[in-house]
Amino acid sequence: MKPGPVLFSIPFAFIMTILSSLTYAENPAAAPTAPMDEDSIAYMKAQPPAATGPQTPEARREAYRRSRLRNQPDLPQVYQIKEYHVPGPKGPIPVRLYRGANTSLEAELPVLVFFHGGGWLVGNIDTHDWICRSIANKTDAAVISVDYRLAPEHPFPAAYEDAVAATRWVVANATALHLDPAHVSVGGDSAGGNLAAATALALRNEGTTKLQSQILIYPAVDLSMSGDYYGRFTKGVVLTDDAMRDYIKKYVPYVGLRKDWRVSPLMAPSLEGLPPALFILAGYDPLCAEGEAYAARLEKEGVATTVKRYPGQMHGFLSNAKLLPKAYDAIDQIAEALKRRQ
Repeated sequence: MKPGPVLFSIPFAFIMTILSSLTYAENPAAAPTAPMDEDSIAYMKAQPPAATGPQTPEARREAYRRSRLRNQPDLPQVYQIKEYHVPGPKGPIPVRLYRGANTSLEAELPVLVFFHGGGWLVGNIDTHDWICRSIANKTDAAVISVDYRLAPEHPFPAAYEDAVAATRWVVANATALHLDPAHVSVGGDSAGGNLAAATALALRNEGTTKLQSQILIYPAVDLSMSGDYYGRFTKGVVLTDDAMRDYIKKYVPYVGLRKDWRVSPLMAPSLEGLPPALFILAGYDPLCAEGEAYAARLEKEGVATTVKRYPGQMHGFLSNAKLLPKAYDAIDQIAEALKRRQ
């Protein structure tokens, strides 16, 4: 009797390892130096199938919002939440003020002006609610989250202009808001990290506001894509090279503007005089290499710079703490950096 075929199963983690080796073959020198963490592998396995065909911006925003409902922990209580509308260059900019749970209404608190991620296309102050609440509580301070205009309806310079305008407003109105105008920082994740870095450059150039720090969470800092950053992440991760190219195309459709420092802070003529920087970087992220390059250049030009690396994590892990618990470690490191500047 002829024997039948031998059946066996292959562990998902092994499959992901093989896919990773294929993914980085195009640019092996820049491949991650550590294997993907088990929680990241499980996260990818748990994700629903990606939508097929062209998606409208509204559909992509709704999918992103729903993902936060699945992946964001229960929201911690804070002392106060209050919403405002900031005068902007093209109309009011919604912002949300958080005061940490152990604070009061009377104390003048240090404040982090926070810009959410989402490729300048998706996300809002609700999708990053957990992050802002957590930072406010851990720092015993305040966070103001900015709901800037999104592409493609509002391409560059809309988001950048809103970010700068909102930060100026916070500084100008700090006393009325019971915030400390001498202890204002900026920060954000991904596209928000890009806006934070660009805002820090803009305010340094103006010379009227001295920020305390910049918190750059896997930031996009070179939208020209001129460095040796791409060709590593083509599949098996949350943010792929092609997805990043699509975000950049929608935010800055005119290629000639992509080396402007307002969209590519790494291209700024000088980084001297910028506030101290904390970087949170993930190993499985197309933005990791340019984040490293920006951190190295800041340090070379005399800016106090700290880099916290998560070699086995993916882009976006901070906003998915329910499934990726190393987000809690990153929140602690952000809080520590902010408290050092208070």
